[in-house]
Amino acid sequence: MTDHPVPTITLNDGTTIPQLGFGVFKVDPDETERIVTSAFEAGYRHIDTAAIYGNEEGVGRAIASSGIPRDELYITTKLWNDRQGTESAFAALDESLTKLGLDHVDLYLIHWPAPAGDKYVESWKALELLQKEGKTRSIGVSNFLRPHLDRLLDETDVVPAVDQIELHPALQSTDLTEFARSKGIQIEAWGPLGQGKYPLLEESAVTAAASAHDATPAQVVIAWHLAKGNIVFPKSSNAGRIAENLASVSVTLGADEIAAIDALESGNRVSGHPDEVN
Repeated sequence: MTDHPVPTITLNDGTTIPQLGFGVFKVDPDETERIVTSAFEAGYRHIDTAAIYGNEEGVGRAIASSGIPRDELYITTKLWNDRQGTESAFAALDESLTKLGLDHVDLYLIHWPAPAGDKYVESWKALELLQKEGKTRSIGVSNFLRPHLDRLLDETDVVPAVDQIELHPALQSTDLTEFARSKGIQIEAWGPLGQGKYPLLEESAVTAAASAHDATPAQVVIAWHLAKGNIVFPKSSNAGRIAENLASVSVTLGADEIAAIDALESGNRVSGHPDEVN
């Protein structure tokens, strides 16, 4: 357990979310219960999963065996592309809740806009109803770019609480994040360490700060996200690294160190483009 509490961010619906959580993208379903249990033991209370990850049951087993009161946990899951549409979205969340062993999640996201199907506006209206029914406390989107957000803002009633996007020092999407925040939409960063697809942790801006703060390079990058106001959930299957990542909340970077990491922007997207994932 870190000596420093995890900071929280207040969303536009008045609820709060822990700014640092634990992600289970690509975590083997057979290993999920053990790994999420390690995260709980380290002190995490915010878990980010998705239907497409295939590991909601493992997350649910870890929740059930943790003994942690439900109101101390923050659980996110997501609507996959082939379940978009009103009836499909209702059924999909019910299936996720069954797998998680919960009567509600804290945050439900549309995973991708999937523009070829053109159902994300209809799906968003379904999420508005699911929120009213109490099956999710907050609703948001993932991988939505400015045009997708503009349509939701124009055609629906509820402003998304968050937009979860690929965001790391090489892809900071500054225009998108500034626009979202101007509308009261908080930014969640997935792939916060670049998914190991470029040598981020070897960059001098990162290693110099790590040396200065007696921290690991990964802790420095997570601390950079926290300083930028991003909600972030690194993943690891290693218990030591799980705890190290959580301890990033005790690393406070200076303005010059933050600026040096800011300068790593290169427009390097390491995963699919939101206009092309369907």
